[in-house]
Amino acid sequence: MPAALAHETHGAGPSLVLLHGVGLDRTMWHRCLPALAARHRVTVVDLRGHGASPRASAGLSLADLATDVATLLDGPAHVVGFSLGALVAQQLALVQPELTASLTLVSSVAGRSDQERTAVATRRTRAEEDFAASARTAVDRWFSPEWRSREPELAQSVLTTLLGNDRTSYLACYDVFATGDAELWPRLPDITARTLAVTGADDPGSTPAMTRRLADRIPGARAVIVPGARHLLPLERPEELTRPILDHTATAAPL
Repeated sequence: MPAALAHETHGAGPSLVLLHGVGLDRTMWHRCLPALAARHRVTVVDLRGHGASPRASAGLSLADLATDVATLLDGPAHVVGFSLGALVAQQLALVQPELTASLTLVSSVAGRSDQERTAVATRRTRAEEDFAASARTAVDRWFSPEWRSREPELAQSVLTTLLGNDRTSYLACYDVFATGDAELWPRLPDITARTLAVTGADDPGSTPAMTRRLADRIPGARAVIVPGARHLLPLERPEELTRPILDHTATAAPL
């Protein structure tokens, strides 16, 4: 049964939906909202197992998360997904293309190698064994030393969000994140929505190579690599992210 997701809406115009990453919540988009809401009716969502939405249970599937999002939509929307949210966006585009006016896949994994799959499985094990240490390691991976020194309060806020997760929900959602790209990979050529894939040049997990794989695999898709940026593009480089998103939604088929 679909979960009733916590969400909020800003602005007016063609519908646009923002989906966050694993362990985060809708507040991660706050730096992007002003620019996006100036042109769109933006719905910002807490995925199941996150924020104020219902908890997630072991055995949660990518299809479950996409169905949750679909229940919020009363017509086609531009779907922007970050990390786990990008996998949910791809699933939605495949199973309910009539609801997907365009796709923007931000910091998405795709076609992980055996080595990359082993690394994510190791991080999942560490999260189960010592969740607090795992959260601190994630923040260290996402924030460069220079960025952290400029905005220590932001790094602490992201860490607080991670530590606030229900552990069972987090692990259930992390399992989807760890396996979802393999589930999606053979189906990506069936995506018909106009697609943009964006990542940071210095993102060690959602690498430029992965973004280029997505662009090569999805018909007509294109890739944008943001120089000098890591994983958290909506927080680290909001202007350099919202600009291509708005260019993309403006050139997609009208709603």
